Amino acid sequence: MSDSQPSVSDDQVATETRPTPRVILKPRRALPFFGRHPWVFAGAISRIEGNPTAGEEVILLSDKNEFIARGLFNPNSNIRVRLFSWDESEVLDNSFWTNRLEQAVTLREQVGLLENFETSGCRLVFSESDQLSGLTIDRYGAWFLVQFSSLALSQKQDLIIQFLKARFPAKGIWLRTEKGMREAEGLEISDQLLDGEEPPAHFFLEENGIRYGMSMVTGQKTGFYLDQRENRLAAARYLKNHRTLELHCYTGAFALNAIIHGQAQSVVSYDSSQSAIDQATANAELNGIGNRIHFQTGKAYAVLEQFKAEGEQFDSIILDPPKMARHRSGVKQALKGYFSLNRLAFDVLKPGGILITCSCSGLISQVEFQQMLASVSQHTGRHMQILEQRSQPADHPVSPSCPENQYLKCFICRVL
Repeated sequence: MSDSQPSVSDDQVATETRPTPRVILKPRRALPFFGRHPWVFAGAISRIEGNPTAGEEVILLSDKNEFIARGLFNPNSNIRVRLFSWDESEVLDNSFWTNRLEQAVTLREQVGLLENFETSGCRLVFSESDQLSGLTIDRYGAWFLVQFSSLALSQKQDLIIQFLKARFPAKGIWLRTEKGMREAEGLEISDQLLDGEEPPAHFFLEENGIRYGMSMVTGQKTGFYLDQRENRLAAARYLKNHRTLELHCYTGAFALNAIIHGQAQSVVSYDSSQSAIDQATANAELNGIGNRIHFQTGKAYAVLEQFKAEGEQFDSIILDPPKMARHRSGVKQALKGYFSLNRLAFDVLKPGGILITCSCSGLISQVEFQQMLASVSQHTGRHMQILEQRSQPADHPVSPSCPENQYLKCFICRVL
């Protein structure tokens, strides 16, 4: 064998020559997968042929032996197979994954989210919506933050790094881990530098003409809530001359938009995290409006209860709480939590006031959230008008085949 011909291991030969393992569904379980839903749960599977290993490509078949799709297998997860291609002839090789990554990047280019590259940020890959179930990539300037919620795609880490370095002037690629993924997927990973330089302790992001300091390494999620970009600007239009209360402010982005773009008179903002309050305060100072926003620590329910007891009233209230439902078993309790929060907000909102109320719980639908608001209106005896029902921006697209991707809800309401 010449030096120009790479050697092939026995394991590689075995993998290349043996038939692709097959996963066969139970009767009457195939319809969602013909409909391109990407998650095959263990309970839908009748049998597995070929003894696939973790991360290996498999073919999904109906109980009638009909081809449905190709996917990647994980014996450690309740999502036993994640589906990626409904083309029987399309093999999930390196060129397949590179093409999928390129498709995701092209969308962000088309909607202008790769302009002002050094100071802007966007979600570059959004899991199922970009046909890359289990992979999320956020970009802040020339730094890339990778999150895996799939063991199989975590095994493609080197390919993803190579793609990002070839496609962009990447300064660094950092791995952020998501709570619960170790248990759910059998992922043995931790936050770490994957390539290049570590992200700076403070990165300055520009969005809607406003500057924010944020941390990619220690901040919540990947450091900034990119998904509320357009909602913050839309909400600001209703807040002219308002005295506004904001709860769960994090980096203060809703408050800064309210003052700068909405010409609100003043904003008082609360968050339970002191580090978030410190960052939000610094962001207000950075934009020269520190005298018009007052940030302080406080838990939302307690703050609202106190204002109610004091007879305090605001022209507008912004509610942007963290995710309340992580599992289907928690949906009922989460809806109770949203009801209580919004019910309290009504008590300190002036008649004719504006309520901007949000939910990032993907397990709660837009309809369920609206029904919760209807219950609040009924219990308070106050008429509510929904002025806008908003969701997530173009870098967080929604796959109609996987409605779980449509997680963000932002209702702009008038309360009489």
